[in-house]
Amino acid sequence: MTTKITFIGAGNMASSLAGGIIAKGYDPLHITLTDVNDSQLAQARSSLQVNTCRDNLSACQKADVIVLAVKPQVMGDVIAPLKAIVSLRKPLIISIAAGITLAKLEGWLGADAAVVRCMPNTPALVEAGATGLYANANVSPSQREQARAIMASVGLALWVENEDQIDAVTALSGSGPAYYFLVMEAMIAAGKAMGLSEQVARQLTLQTALGSAQMAITGSVEPAELRRRVTSPGGTTERAISIMEQQGLRDTFLQALKGAYDRSKELAG
Repeated sequence: MTTKITFIGAGNMASSLAGGIIAKGYDPLHITLTDVNDSQLAQARSSLQVNTCRDNLSACQKADVIVLAVKPQVMGDVIAPLKAIVSLRKPLIISIAAGITLAKLEGWLGADAAVVRCMPNTPALVEAGATGLYANANVSPSQREQARAIMASVGLALWVENEDQIDAVTALSGSGPAYYFLVMEAMIAAGKAMGLSEQVARQLTLQTALGSAQMAITGSVEPAELRRRVTSPGGTTERAISIMEQQGLRDTFLQALKGAYDRSKELAG
């Protein structure tokens, strides 16, 4: 029997996850996306060849996995009506909504619901995402693998040791793309200030970011050692790195991520 997956919400992230598992060989006929937005459903049908529906209850009647991909502020209203179905069928519930704790999800769906809480990031839209996952005690080993496989279809998927660490994942990788985009902005602006055209500064910056990430991912050398290898004594890179260190770049990142971590906890509270 093929697992039936229902996505509640048909936005960018849900469509990307559905597309990711389809690209890995999953039959789109066993996937259903629901939404109140008819244009998003039409887009999903056209691009993914999946089933679509406006009625969440109907879409979840035979679901083995339910992926919650709606905005956090409407989550309770959307999923509370599913409690009876979840209690009867006991599907795996995967939530990708930021700030919605397991306790809240269990309150809406029942204490015996098998729930995995995930924090993906936007590069999942181009199958280069990074996701942290945490499961409650009701999730079986096979369901854990189902959850990991779904999130891994669009990038890296790693389990964390406790739910509090999801807030750290939010600060590090959930918000992380924005940090790199800011660095890119700053480097492009600096290149222009030194006389390069917008196009040249942009292309050089983005390719440098891509190449650096690929070196760090594909090699066996730590980022600190890669940095040292580029930093020749008395050279241009050493001068630049020295200025960054003097300006407190490391502490800025530490304080920024702590701020994001604290805000994640506030939102979850």
